[in-house]
Amino acid sequence: MSAYVTIGIVLGVGLLGIAALVLVSRAMTVAPVRKGVLPFGSGWDLQEHALSRFHTRWYPMTLVFLAFDVEMLFMYPWAVVVAQMGAEAVIEMFVFLGVLVAGVVWAWREGAFRWV
Repeated sequence: MSAYVTIGIVLGVGLLGIAALVLVSRAMTVAPVRKGVLPFGSGWDLQEHALSRFHTRWYPMTLVFLAFDVEMLFMYPWAVVVAQMGAEAVIEMFVFLGVLVAGVVWAWREGAFRWV
């Protein structure tokens, strides 16, 4: 088989799977759909707009969380190879953590952790 036939088969199976899932979800929908009710409202009439609920003080905290999340993303592979690489890997990780600590100190000074 040529590569194009294989790609066509994979795309066809994927599209058939998507169509099957859409048909099954429509068949299982029992409740009538009310006009003006969006999915994030869980069927309730909305009292406010979805974006109006979040105060801007959450965004700096979210960025700090993402920084630590990315830190963990890099620390797992580092933990696997640190024994093989030796002291060089340890020094590189401390430099990386130092940059993150500098970011946390900056966020602290800017008031990202203040809730008032």
